[in-house]
Amino acid sequence: MRTASLTVRWPVSVSAMAVLLASLLSGCGEVLNNPHPPGSEASNTLYVPFTKHSPKTLDPTSSYSNDETPYTYQVYEPPYGYHYLKRPYELIGRSAQAVSQGQYLDRSGQTLPDDAPGDQIAQTVFEIKIKPGIQFAPHPAFAKNAQGAYLYHALTPADLEGKYQIPDFPKTGSRELLAEDFVYGIRRLASPRIKSPSFSTMASYIVGLKSYAEKIAQFDKQLREGMAPGNRDLPFLDFREHGFEGATAVDKYTLKIRLKGKYPQFKYWLAMTFFAPMPWEAEKFYAQPGMAQRNLSLNYWPVGTGPYMLTEFSENRRHVLQRNPLFRGETYPCEGEPQDQALGYLKDCGKTMPFIDKVVFDIEKEDVPLQAKFIQGFYDSPAIERLDVGTGYIVQMADDKAKEKEFKDKGVQLPTTVEANNFYLGFNWLDPVVGQGKTPEEAEAKRKLRQALSIAIDWEEHVAIFERGQGVAAHGPVPPSLFGYRADGPAAFNPVVYNRGADGQVLRRPIQEAQRLLAEAGYPGGRHAQTGQPLVLNFDYSSSAAGSKSMLDWYTKQFAKIGVQLEIRATDYNRFQEKMNKGTVQLFTWGWLADYPDAENFLFMLYSGNAKAMTQGNGENAANYSSPAFDRLFERMKFLEDGPEKQHLIDQMIEITQQDAVWSFGYFSKSAAAYHQWIGNGKATQLIRNNIAHLNLDVALRAQKISEWNKPVWWPLPLLLGLFLLLLLPAGLAWRRREQQTAARTLAPQDARA
Repeated sequence: MRTASLTVRWPVSVSAMAVLLASLLSGCGEVLNNPHPPGSEASNTLYVPFTKHSPKTLDPTSSYSNDETPYTYQVYEPPYGYHYLKRPYELIGRSAQAVSQGQYLDRSGQTLPDDAPGDQIAQTVFEIKIKPGIQFAPHPAFAKNAQGAYLYHALTPADLEGKYQIPDFPKTGSRELLAEDFVYGIRRLASPRIKSPSFSTMASYIVGLKSYAEKIAQFDKQLREGMAPGNRDLPFLDFREHGFEGATAVDKYTLKIRLKGKYPQFKYWLAMTFFAPMPWEAEKFYAQPGMAQRNLSLNYWPVGTGPYMLTEFSENRRHVLQRNPLFRGETYPCEGEPQDQALGYLKDCGKTMPFIDKVVFDIEKEDVPLQAKFIQGFYDSPAIERLDVGTGYIVQMADDKAKEKEFKDKGVQLPTTVEANNFYLGFNWLDPVVGQGKTPEEAEAKRKLRQALSIAIDWEEHVAIFERGQGVAAHGPVPPSLFGYRADGPAAFNPVVYNRGADGQVLRRPIQEAQRLLAEAGYPGGRHAQTGQPLVLNFDYSSSAAGSKSMLDWYTKQFAKIGVQLEIRATDYNRFQEKMNKGTVQLFTWGWLADYPDAENFLFMLYSGNAKAMTQGNGENAANYSSPAFDRLFERMKFLEDGPEKQHLIDQMIEITQQDAVWSFGYFSKSAAAYHQWIGNGKATQLIRNNIAHLNLDVALRAQKISEWNKPVWWPLPLLLGLFLLLLLPAGLAWRRREQQTAARTLAPQDARA
């Protein structure tokens, strides 16, 4: 008798369920949403996102965008930098030994005293001493063989096979930083191949730079002769062969820069990467055929002396900075603002920086998943180069108690600062109603009108409603954190708009005082004293700007408090700019973000020589303000270094603008950084860009918190297993019945034959 052979065939649906179950069970034990490998939280690595796209360029001559600074300012070291903790901001030497004070020369080349009038100074000469012993980070551009010849300066296309990133080159080298590297970098400002945002300004001040640029353009044209316009393999433009008198190397460690006249604000430019050193070897290396098509250039792969070097550039995906093994180390500061000790910013006093070994930037294209990953702890900061994200979190906390509890429970740090910016409502000085006036009597009446309106506009209320409290009402044009702003001076108290209470508290003057001033201006109750016609003022704004109906309604109500009607005139941005440039607006709002931390960068917006309507729109005096007294003080102040005399002049200028009420001074915005509790030294700043080297990371605390906040979810396991068994049982019974029936049909004929 022959026995039938039975084959087990599980239903396809059961098999599929088994695979699905296995997948679900494996996911229960993993940390979801983590963009980094398991265990990476235990390394001394800072994890931060970048948004939208990779930086456009990392070439220090042309780089100027905010999203490029986390890389450029960690890799490059311009001569100067800013003290990390002190406010007002203080310039210090970075690659330079100290900040040079400059020497003044007259037209015959004779030395002038430090207090010489600015109009007598023909040139200012800076001799900047570079720190000896600074080394460039390892890079193949410096690699040499045993005979001292450069290994990678004469590459063929075949040599570049398989090389798409700098780490693909097996050999690297280095050398000492020299003054001539700064000279080379300054010469590159004139390159026709690189568009430097600083060139037009610098060409006005650096002796010979403008004519030098014309000479270089002509030489470059000769180099390119016969080349196709789209050819990216351009011949090496060696700036060592072309010099000019404005930037020279006195010796190995002394850089000399000559300026036309006196320009005290030039020192702030020396803290920007436009003046970073550039080794000629890097340009020679990247100028070789085939490099550009592989994106091997300074746009992607910077070469510097800073605490970090770029070791990975995966476009629109990931960038990695690693500690420069040849960095000399810098000492963390031991002094700052009075509150810095209590805030923990002095714990690392005297320790050697940088503290973090590696910085990984991963792309995040959407805000919601970025914030979710930050809250889970997978990013140490949601934006290392921006302060608007932290401000947004503060607003979220104010609007949502659950969100507030979550941020507080997780110890998220949101340090705030009032940065060098302002937002104000301006009165056009050329306007016949709110402007200067033609006679002394008219001028006095119009001044009282502007003062009345300034009292009526409650900027404290505006900050509370529209800025969610993230700002402070301004008393003058100069913001905190700058030299010239004194907490006990006019910059912090506007007596035209405010009173001091018995306890010293600053209070906005009552609306009755605004009504009195309005009547003295010739508009009792908001009507013309002779004609009885209502006073109607026109408020111009760009319809493409942040001008929501609720905000415009708020402005209308502020004027209505003293009986003045406000007519809203919305135009598109181009038309609004045209009206501003021609000086045909009446009232407007305007804002400014400082280019450098000097009161001059705000007071110049009130200098008559910069009046927008008088300069075809090129000036930044949007109100077209003109005051001979203010102008005289400004012309003296702009030539002065920070000190008592400059402070005294700034105080006087602020007092003049307060009395003239050329602006209703508006407010200074607050900004906030965002860091997890395991990040130390995260002081909020928008100006200091080389901040990463100062940050500290408690790796153990991060690993602990990420583990606590992202525990594997095991509870679904029994439920899923039970569900699987329930589904399996009927399928198993059905399979068994089917197999029994098949066996019975197979055996039946055999039994019959038997």
